[in-house]
Amino acid sequence: MTVLPGLPGLPGRALARPPARSRFAVRRWSPVAAWAVLVPILVAAVVPEALTASSPITIDPVNALLPPGGEHWFGTDQLGRDLFTRVVHGARPSLLLGLGATCLAVAGGAVFGLAAALGGRVADQAVMRVADILLSLPQLLVALLVITVLGGGTANVVLAIAIAFTPGYARIVRAEALVVRRSGYVEAARGLGLRRSTLVARHILPNALGPLLVLATVGFGTALIAGSGLSFLGFGTQPPAPEWGAMLSEGRDFLETAWWIGVFPGAAITATVIAVNVIGRSAQRRFTRRTP
Repeated sequence: MTVLPGLPGLPGRALARPPARSRFAVRRWSPVAAWAVLVPILVAAVVPEALTASSPITIDPVNALLPPGGEHWFGTDQLGRDLFTRVVHGARPSLLLGLGATCLAVAGGAVFGLAAALGGRVADQAVMRVADILLSLPQLLVALLVITVLGGGTANVVLAIAIAFTPGYARIVRAEALVVRRSGYVEAARGLGLRRSTLVARHILPNALGPLLVLATVGFGTALIAGSGLSFLGFGTQPPAPEWGAMLSEGRDFLETAWWIGVFPGAAITATVIAVNVIGRSAQRRFTRRTP
């Protein structure tokens, strides 16, 4: 039980901590609930035709701005397009933005992190100082600077987000590689005469990437938000193609008259990020418990 101090002349308040069984139940069932949310989203991204047979770009001005109902579950937008269909078809480009950026960032972080840890003092100082400069800036600002140089487009948005996220992953890989490099089994392998490339590929890299892959699951949610934010600003997927961030941008002008245009794409982004973060945090706790 935790006791909070009271104000002068007033008694403190006692707050009972949740029972250990309740906390265990929440941790146990939270990933199950997250997967229950994430699986339909993944189905929508892989086979959207399994959830809807309508076209996401076919306009129908007669049925414009219809509220959610039996025929149109999420309503229609300003051009009469079925919003449920557009949200379902928007899952693939939205998830690909986050997934592509995360994969590139992890790959870049692995390369630069290993270069800093194994390349000597000069390489370490050079890589880490550049990483410090980039980490001192907001990630979205770094992505916007890259887009300013490269221009808009889905591929450039993915690359911009990857560049913004790479320094964080590089620091993680560098720290893990330094620990693994000084471990006993690496010293024993070096004593057996294994080449440096073999040591890196067989021992250092796999053990250094373990924590990185777990953290990348959580980082995917942040990359998804960044990608949707850049699409919201008009730099990513261009209309009429459906994408959650771009759809959210379209709905901002109709919040008073047709709230559903912006609410449902925003809810899809929020649900995906929360589900991925819950799964990532659960994986992180399991990895931490298994790590000696």
